[in-house]
Amino acid sequence: MRAMKNIVILISGRGSNMEAIVRAARAQGWPGRIAAVISNRPDATGLAFAQAHGIATAVVPSKEFSSRAAFDAVLQQEIDRFSPDLVVLAGFMRILTAPFVEYYAGRMLNIHPSLLPAFPGLATHRQALDAGVAEHGATVHFVTAELDHGPVVAAAKVDVLPGDTEDTLSARVLVEEHKLYPYAVRLFVEDRLSIEHGLVRIDDARLAAITSI
Repeated sequence: MRAMKNIVILISGRGSNMEAIVRAARAQGWPGRIAAVISNRPDATGLAFAQAHGIATAVVPSKEFSSRAAFDAVLQQEIDRFSPDLVVLAGFMRILTAPFVEYYAGRMLNIHPSLLPAFPGLATHRQALDAGVAEHGATVHFVTAELDHGPVVAAAKVDVLPGDTEDTLSARVLVEEHKLYPYAVRLFVEDRLSIEHGLVRIDDARLAAITSI
């Protein structure tokens, strides 16, 4: 029997990926529990979902801090109250400082709405449409100090269709995110992930295929 792992999820808004992870963890019986959901915004609607599901919540209001470093220091203290094995960024709209990222190195995941390394940063769906690519998607990666450049765990693709807008493309990518992110988090809590020479290894090759989500 694997020891239960504590997962702390950070959100800034609705937290739809957080919802997907919570539901999957409970439905699939992961060896992990959502220990807390923390937001930098007190009005984040995802907090109500977490509370309704019996999950501890906390708010560290980013607007009350004069610097990123000061905010990150308090956020780290709040996260560590829940003894996390994994920190999950789920629509957490903050650029984190290098010391914070290094502290959680190898145990912090993010999902980015593009097929990295293509289109890092913001407005990824607009970037994809402007570039005229045939495929778009989402990527789960370990967080490093370089924005949207950490070792990739898994990715999911969607076709870019004629007449797509940012909204239609975003909606299709989000459907895939809600399958992809729980899949990646489950791999972590089941001890199936390792990082070797900057690349992610999935111990069970059968589970490496996105089609198995």
